[in-house]
Amino acid sequence: MAKKGSRVQIILECTEHKASGLPGTSRYISVKNKKNTPERLELKKYNPILKKVTVHKEIK
Repeated sequence: MAKKGSRVQIILECTEHKASGLPGTSRYISVKNKKNTPERLELKKYNPILKKVTVHKEIK
């Protein structure tokens, strides 16, 4: 039987959009290795509502 592994699914949410107060949310689903990156992930991703690249942080 295969191992489950240390890769977990995470949700990335836009920080600028959250602060702007506009309706809707910009979220991405990704996976990360918990052993290599135990801290929360921050990536620059495209926000289609704001129409620009913004910082997306991992949410719980």
